[in-house]
Amino acid sequence: MLDLQEMRTEYKKASLDENSVPIEPFSLFETWFSQAIEAQIKDPNSMILATSSKENIPNIRAVLLKIFDEKGFVFFTNYNSVKAKEIEQNPHVALEFLWLDLERQVRVTGKCEKITTAESMAYFMKRSRGSQLGAWVSEQSAVISSRKMLQIQVEKMKQKFAKGSVPLPDFWGGYRVVPEKIEFWQGRESRLHDRILYTKTQNDWKIERLAP
Repeated sequence: MLDLQEMRTEYKKASLDENSVPIEPFSLFETWFSQAIEAQIKDPNSMILATSSKENIPNIRAVLLKIFDEKGFVFFTNYNSVKAKEIEQNPHVALEFLWLDLERQVRVTGKCEKITTAESMAYFMKRSRGSQLGAWVSEQSAVISSRKMLQIQVEKMKQKFAKGSVPLPDFWGGYRVVPEKIEFWQGRESRLHDRILYTKTQNDWKIERLAP
C-alpha cells in the first residue's frame, strides 16, 4: 500500500487579509482568475459542481465556467442530464475552483437557475461547429451501446444541418449559480491558511475571516 502520510507541501506564495479585500467578491474573483490565466494554469475555468438528488445523495462533476459577472457563475449543459434533473429537484448547489499552482481555491454556494434562451443562443453561436453538433448528438448521461453509434449520429447531424448554421437545441442551455456565499482560500505555512468568507446580505456582502 502507498504511504501517503509523509506527503506534505508548505504553502508560501501569498497571503490574504480581510482588511484589504474588495467590499464585494466579484472583483477579487476576477483578479484571481486573471492571475490563474497569467500563470498558464490548464483550464483555469474548470470548476467542480456539486448537486444532490431528491434522496439527498450528493453528486459531483467538473464543468467549465463560461460567463461570470456580478449576477453569478454560468455553465452550459444538456437540460436532460443527471445534473439538470438534480438541479430541478434541489437548486441549492456548490462550486469549487482549485488553482494549486497558486495555492488557492474558491468555494461558492448558492442557487442555480436557467439563463434566458437569448443568453444561451449568444454563447452557442460562439461554439465550434463540431461542439454545436455534439450538443445535438449527446443524450448526456444516457447509456449508449458504443462510440460507433455516437459517431453515426454525428454524421447524421452533419447531413441534417449541412446548409446554414446549427440551431440551438431546445434541450440545451446555461445555468447560472447565483452566489449566497463565496470563500477565498489562500494556502499558508503550517496549515494556517487564510480563509475569507463573503456572505450575501440584503444590500451588500458581509466579510469574515474563518479559522483554517
